[in-house]
Amino acid sequence: MAELPDLVRRRLAEVFGDTMPDVTRDELDDPRPADREREKDEEWYRANRPPHHDQDG
Repeated sequence: MAELPDLVRRRLAEVFGDTMPDVTRDELDDPRPADREREKDEEWYRANRPPHHDQDG
């Protein structure tokens, strides 16, 4: 497959950006703040879950 012209490659990069990050989230040591907040919210919802939600149909 032939190389794309520079103008086309630049335009594609401008429109779509970098498709692959340099470092993925699973490679990070510290979870993102949004993830910590979500975990805290989920813990709160589990702790405050109404008893009738545990009953089957």
